[in-house]
Amino acid sequence: MTTLETGSDAWWQSKQGPEGVREGDHYRVTFYWRDPNGTEQASPLKRVWLYITGVTDHHHNARPQTLVRISGTDVWQWQGEFSPNWRGSYCFIPSEHDDDFADAVFATDPPDRMALREGWRKLLPKAIADPRNRQHWRGGRGHPVSALEMPEAPLQPGWDRPDTPYQPARCITWQSAKLGNTRRVWIFTTGEQTPHERPLAVLLDGQFWAESMPVWPALTALTLDGQLPPAVYVLIDVIDTAHRTRELPCNPDFWLAVQDELLPQVQALAPFSERADRTVVAGQSFGGLSALYAGLHWPERFGCVLSQSGSFWWPHRGGQQDGVIIEQLKNQQLSAQGLRIVLEAGRREPLIFRACEALYTGLQQTQQPVFWRPVDGGHDALCWRGGLTQGLMTLWQPLIQ
Repeated sequence: MTTLETGSDAWWQSKQGPEGVREGDHYRVTFYWRDPNGTEQASPLKRVWLYITGVTDHHHNARPQTLVRISGTDVWQWQGEFSPNWRGSYCFIPSEHDDDFADAVFATDPPDRMALREGWRKLLPKAIADPRNRQHWRGGRGHPVSALEMPEAPLQPGWDRPDTPYQPARCITWQSAKLGNTRRVWIFTTGEQTPHERPLAVLLDGQFWAESMPVWPALTALTLDGQLPPAVYVLIDVIDTAHRTRELPCNPDFWLAVQDELLPQVQALAPFSERADRTVVAGQSFGGLSALYAGLHWPERFGCVLSQSGSFWWPHRGGQQDGVIIEQLKNQQLSAQGLRIVLEAGRREPLIFRACEALYTGLQQTQQPVFWRPVDGGHDALCWRGGLTQGLMTLWQPLIQ
């Protein structure tokens, strides 16, 4: 077998993204990036930062990692250890500077959290996906990312059939008098029989599931297989980060507007069941917090909750105190009576994982059906997509038995 010269055109053509080698109970994975400027003699680059969700990101509070150039070549590389069932996204950030992060980030281990967040906040707009990896999309923060999935990563129902034909979603404009704003809403249906009995799912951060990582083929495939019932899906756009930050964390006006204004508009276009036990509200991060908030406060409308990586630390960003929902459940100011709940969080998002564990402990005392799903991943849509379809299957299981 001929050994290719590192950095040659033939060597680069052999690369299809990160390469993993099994070593005992883990994989050693090597990431590669090709410097378009050539070798160190011609290139101004001093760093190629590697942002791996749940490994080198701010959620994991890890020291920033940079690929290292192989001297005399255009090859930058980095190696790390990953469990056989790990799944996550990553991106590269080439830089010509030595001072992308404050000194405080490298002065302690773990690094100063706020200085780390600020460094990544400035860098991420310059991020690029891996040009040698075919799986890529634009993440929730707006920067491109690529996928890395280990050989034993859990099955993600429906997402393995991206070519499934589907009926296009209908995009409408919702002008809210209560909220004083206008946004897009997508309405997607997967069956027309007995329309007034169809279950309803409200998906927050709808623009992501409609455009960045379209959910339509997965939902259609699972419906055709009988793993999901024919249903109506309502995907709500957040408008922008400012609106998302204001409307999703425990905001009663938002949910009153959804019930009083949006759902009647949807009902006229795509009839669905009014039964709470057939209605799911699903969200991630602030959306995961918002989904449970809706179920706890309006259980007569939202009887099923799918919360992924919920920000249950809110409003205490430092994480030293329980968030408002955890406190209210502890003090019996809120009740989960009558709800079916799926909670999911990644082991590599420690602050959120601890908050979700505390929430799960509190919810168990209510004797309600609560399904807890720890994931070997981070704060990552690549993990959430499988949890979204699996969570819908779990919550609607009584309808398809």
